[in-house]
Amino acid sequence: MPTVRGEGSRPVRLQDYRLPDWLIETADVDVSLDPSATRVRSKLRLKPNQAGAPAPLVLDGEELKLTSLLLDGKQLAAEDFAVTPGRLTIAQPPHHPFELQIETVIDPAGNTQFMGLYRAGATYCTQCEPEGFRRITYFLDRPDVMAVYTTRIEADKNEAPVLLANGNLVAHGDVPGTSRHFAVWHDPFKKPSYLFALVGGKLARIEDSFTTRSGRKVALHIYVEPGKENRCAYAMDSLKRAMRWDEEAFGREYDLDIFMIVAVSAFNMGAMENKGLNIFNDKYVLALPQTATDADFASIEAVIAHEYFHNWTGDRITCRDWFQLCLKEGLTVFRDQEFTADQRSRAVERIGDVRSLRSHQFVEDAGPLAHPVRPTLYHEINNFYTSTVYEKGAELVRMIKALLGAGLFRKGMDLYFERHDGEAATVEQFVKCFADVSGRDFAQFMRWYAQAGTPEVLVTPHYDASAKTYRLDMVQKIPPTPGQPHKEPMTIPLALGLVGKNGADLPLMPDHRPLERSVLELTQPSQSFVFTGVAERPIPSLNRGFTAPIKLALPLEADELRFLAARDSDPFNRWQAVQTLAMVLLTGNVAAVRAGAPLRQDEGLMDALGAILADQKLEPAFIALTLMPPSEADIAREIGRDVDPDAVFTARRNLRAAIGDRHGAALADTYRRMTAPGPYRPDAQSVGRRALKNACLDFLAMTRRDDAIARAFAQYRSADNMTDRMAALDTLSLHDRPERAEALEDFYRRYADDPLIIDKWLALQAAIPEPATLDRVRTLTSHPAFSMANPNRIRALIGAFAQGNQTQFNRIDGAGYDFVADIVLALDAKNPQVAARLMAAFRSWRALEADRRVRAEATLRRVAATGSLSRDVGDIVARTLAES
Repeated sequence: MPTVRGEGSRPVRLQDYRLPDWLIETADVDVSLDPSATRVRSKLRLKPNQAGAPAPLVLDGEELKLTSLLLDGKQLAAEDFAVTPGRLTIAQPPHHPFELQIETVIDPAGNTQFMGLYRAGATYCTQCEPEGFRRITYFLDRPDVMAVYTTRIEADKNEAPVLLANGNLVAHGDVPGTSRHFAVWHDPFKKPSYLFALVGGKLARIEDSFTTRSGRKVALHIYVEPGKENRCAYAMDSLKRAMRWDEEAFGREYDLDIFMIVAVSAFNMGAMENKGLNIFNDKYVLALPQTATDADFASIEAVIAHEYFHNWTGDRITCRDWFQLCLKEGLTVFRDQEFTADQRSRAVERIGDVRSLRSHQFVEDAGPLAHPVRPTLYHEINNFYTSTVYEKGAELVRMIKALLGAGLFRKGMDLYFERHDGEAATVEQFVKCFADVSGRDFAQFMRWYAQAGTPEVLVTPHYDASAKTYRLDMVQKIPPTPGQPHKEPMTIPLALGLVGKNGADLPLMPDHRPLERSVLELTQPSQSFVFTGVAERPIPSLNRGFTAPIKLALPLEADELRFLAARDSDPFNRWQAVQTLAMVLLTGNVAAVRAGAPLRQDEGLMDALGAILADQKLEPAFIALTLMPPSEADIAREIGRDVDPDAVFTARRNLRAAIGDRHGAALADTYRRMTAPGPYRPDAQSVGRRALKNACLDFLAMTRRDDAIARAFAQYRSADNMTDRMAALDTLSLHDRPERAEALEDFYRRYADDPLIIDKWLALQAAIPEPATLDRVRTLTSHPAFSMANPNRIRALIGAFAQGNQTQFNRIDGAGYDFVADIVLALDAKNPQVAARLMAAFRSWRALEADRRVRAEATLRRVAATGSLSRDVGDIVARTLAES
């Protein structure tokens, strides 16, 4: 077990939850900003939450200097309280409500963890989720203690002319006789401490407004570093569209007079939903066609929407404790996915969401870091902001909608908002709303929240031509995961179509009755579904739209898969049919590479891809997604054990080159057709055309033909937008030719003064799948563009290498493991949260072939044996090494 520094390494268990002994009704927080000695005066109105003699008052606090403590206006004597690392305890508080005044001094400039109050460049800002408020003042820092906050901020007018906090501005002015000024903000809505926010600095403001459906005018402000105002238009447009959509789709109207977004350059996360004052990593706000790719524009739209949607699913209704994190995050991810699907293409969004789920969450579920959507134990809550909580949590909400239908789902959501507004809720309370509106028993469904692992469903079809019956025999299995060797059967909704020979769906009549919404419910370990009146042998199209986050084993012949790829009415399963064909070929070729045997080609797959490419009725974005083979991570996950990343890379690269060779003329023609003149537009149709054009460019370049490389280099030089320039550079990066070196040098010269663009340059070089990459990355750690003090730079270079470069991180000599471990150890004392996320790259080490397993384990054990690790890194290492 690694040695962990500091207090609080004991596990926290859901079963130990108890109501708080004390509540805080109001919190008046006065912050006098100073780079190294910020003074915080908090005035808390407390009351007992239990009958009888009051319990001791134990407040959380970290790295605080206590300078004053008054109870009902009287200074407490030293013997009346105790301060220990992490706690301030008043053993005998009054039996009645009282006021506690606390004065502390903190050092924002010295706060390298970026939790609590810190400096992002010259800007003061906060990050309090999950447990950062205790680094500002002593407090009951838990989500079920909700208070009404009034925040006064004071600062030097030249250093911080802009002063912001949660809520509405109620007062501001100069401090007489000084060069300082103040602002007072009041938030009338109760909130937990993790939603507290303040910002102070020299910031430029972009203004707009939004009129709610009830006629209220809301001021919209986005704050950025001066000079970057022209990059905020898309963020503002995304915000206004999200506000309107939430009114229409969920009936949720914004509630304050103002909504503010602040973009900062040093931030551990993507963004934070602080009530009325969202703080963002600037990469999710700033965009121009010349500086941001289509993927950047899409991320800005999604993250802006996600954080805004938290106003109701996270702020107005929060989570009772951190075990309920999926209640706000999974639900809000579902909402932002639905928003994007409505704004862009529902089919393309769904495919993209599932690709991400499989590449990250399925991998997490299959390894030592697997945990339920609602965990029952944690050592460090920072480590549970995971794809399981977020993306799988969203899938659980989606399954509820699939089981109930859109109408009842909306009624359940309406009841949830009505019943729990202003409360800190639980998963049980959320799900009960759907049970109450539908009369349905959700007891078995709740296993999705409690059991880790990805369910596997094996389907065996049977057709009786004489009886005209069709039977699907299904078996479900949930594999063992850490701490959960045995699992109970889940409720698994499976959208189904039986596709006839003309490509149309046959009527579904299970047991002589119509099937509601074409959704089967698998609830038993094994179960059969019989359909009558089936006049021909159908091809089953199962789990349409990916209704359930499962692994589906459905024995279809290659010609049946090709038929579904061409004719299925469900676009997700059209895409899935091609992916299945490709995966069969790829896994077979991985084995061939390792055996030294010739690699096989699949003419049927090539024909299917050719038909997709030629079908101009399809969305270009859908074609681009369908042409692309499964990722290296997907292939490794499918193989499961004894994975050789080099063999996986070789097999996948061979297939991409084969596609370029086989369909070269069609790809070149499509490239020309998708090259549209005119100014850049970020709309879905334009994005799809660029995606398909750049996919064609990449496939053609994989042939290594001189004319294909020249085409990519020409696009790089002539591109009038970052999407096309970056796509060409990405294509060139895979080919060790003079054009690559020239383009990389040119890219840096063009954009050296723009850190967000240089992040792309760093990440691309870190992801090059060549033996020289590790030395290149080591050299780049000393480059002026890189900084170990900035999370964005670390994620761009080290994160891209550790999590995006399967062959070089998993080098056979173990040097990739040692490099990342050394970075983690160097970073851990300063920013343990980012260090722990880098360490999570080791999560699949047990699935590797033997030589790599030995080297990965040796590196993990070296880290575990290192002195004193943070709770964050120590927890990841311990769980990664633990036996199942």
